[in-house]
Amino acid sequence: MNDTAQPSFLEIIKREPYTVDEDLLAPLLENHQPNSLDLLEAIIEERILTKDQATQAWSDSIGIAYIEPYTTIISDEGLALIPLEIAQKTQVLPLYIFDSVLTVAMTDPTDKDLIKKLSQIAQTEICSIFSLPSEISAGIAINYQTEKGLKESLADLRSLDLRLNDDMSEGEISEIAENASLIEIVNSMVYFALRERASDIHVEAYETQTKVRFRIDGILREMLTFPQQLHRAIIARFKILSNLDISEQRIPQDGRFSMNIGTMRADFRISFIPTIHGEKIVIRVLAAGNKKDFIDLDKMLISQSILHPYKQLIKNPNGIIFVTGPTGSGKTTTLYATLKEINNADVNIVTIEDPVELQMEGLNQSQVHHDIDLNFSTLLRSILRQDPDVILVGEIRDLETAKIATEAALTGHLVFATLHTNNALQAMIRLVEIGVAPYQVAPSINGVVAQRLAARICQRCKESYYPSKEELKKYFKEEGLIDVPFYRGKGCKECGGSGYSGRVAFHELVLITEEMRSIITNRGSMEELQEAAEKVGYKSLRYDGLKKVLLGLTTIEEIEKNTPFEWAF
Repeated sequence: MNDTAQPSFLEIIKREPYTVDEDLLAPLLENHQPNSLDLLEAIIEERILTKDQATQAWSDSIGIAYIEPYTTIISDEGLALIPLEIAQKTQVLPLYIFDSVLTVAMTDPTDKDLIKKLSQIAQTEICSIFSLPSEISAGIAINYQTEKGLKESLADLRSLDLRLNDDMSEGEISEIAENASLIEIVNSMVYFALRERASDIHVEAYETQTKVRFRIDGILREMLTFPQQLHRAIIARFKILSNLDISEQRIPQDGRFSMNIGTMRADFRISFIPTIHGEKIVIRVLAAGNKKDFIDLDKMLISQSILHPYKQLIKNPNGIIFVTGPTGSGKTTTLYATLKEINNADVNIVTIEDPVELQMEGLNQSQVHHDIDLNFSTLLRSILRQDPDVILVGEIRDLETAKIATEAALTGHLVFATLHTNNALQAMIRLVEIGVAPYQVAPSINGVVAQRLAARICQRCKESYYPSKEELKKYFKEEGLIDVPFYRGKGCKECGGSGYSGRVAFHELVLITEEMRSIITNRGSMEELQEAAEKVGYKSLRYDGLKKVLLGLTTIEEIEKNTPFEWAF
């Protein structure tokens, strides 16, 4: 007989460091069996323990590690070894193969009989780990989703009468939009986008068909098509998800929706516009609502010539630092990495965002609500009465917000903000154009970072090649020109044949000098600002982009696509 039996889950959570009060557990134990997975998920749902604490306690009770499927590798190679029907029936999620061992997430990783059956099916050794039932279900729904499966579901949908007519009432449209098969196909489309790491989903109406395109690694790719007669039903389904007017087709509509995926909440921003063949949808995939891992500035592959002065810049006690670039250029990621760098217990950091895409411990985050006139300027004015040290303004769009932000910077606050400009130097000109007085702009700005994203070369199929002298002359000055290798992806299964997987940022940084402040005050030109900036090391976006090409991180085509032509070297 084993005298050192493993303590049960209930026993563990009553001890330190958890010390859960029995009075809190009593109501849950009336509806859930002791030491059951139902009880575990109820404890997480009721926030008696955090998910990390509860899963750690459960792992300690069964002696097997917990893993969150969203944060680990899930390979196509591993998924191929366990058929979808088996994964659904047994509630297991194959993750990856290492040294001929398949790691599988299970709700009961101690089930030796099931492990043996899975080993026979996969024809390889199985290593079992623990994941929550809801996480495994969501993992199966997302990771087994394929283009072929979506096309088959769409084919099944054609047999149903889901046509919407102009004379239908709102109730009739709602009834069709709540069809179970339609709900499943819309969910599957979203799951497929998450699986493919898409940042945007485009649903576009044409005369005889509808096209669905995903933006993956910054590149739009056509994923599937379906008959035009299904278009309005799918539009209606997305409008119901977003709480928008399903009967209105003539004017643009914007909204948001969320989907619970296991223990994670995925958030989406959605836009509808009328076109000649029906409404077009663009869905922006935002970050998961419970995301905890924020990238560090040191891990963003920022060139050292930009990273070192930028780190000095953000240590200033006051002033404005702008991050500029178009929508989808990674400004939010850079700003959150920056806030993480300075986020300490002795610093009061307050943000104003539209929307709050990521949640970070230690930040006081506020969200704009235009429907109740809670805009950037209103919130910013109130935040200044909250004794802030650091303020993040999601975007400066109008004169009032710009004025308050510059005044905050001049009265002892460090302000981070974004602007939509083509390069870093234009930020100063833009503020003056908005209407802020040059004598306020000049002393308030400390520096400006401009940023773009380029698709990153797939590491699985990366190859080097030597471009011709003629091609090199397009990007480098002729004197001192030598043969230098460029890189590209051949295209493989891992990157879907595109040659790219992931994205890499490239930047330019303007440090504001006294000479530049004088130029701004006197309403100087862009050329004067650039000359002054170059004296302290300013280099253009294309310069940094070409450095990323020479390092083998991206291709010359990506830099060409994302920057205007200029001599860089």
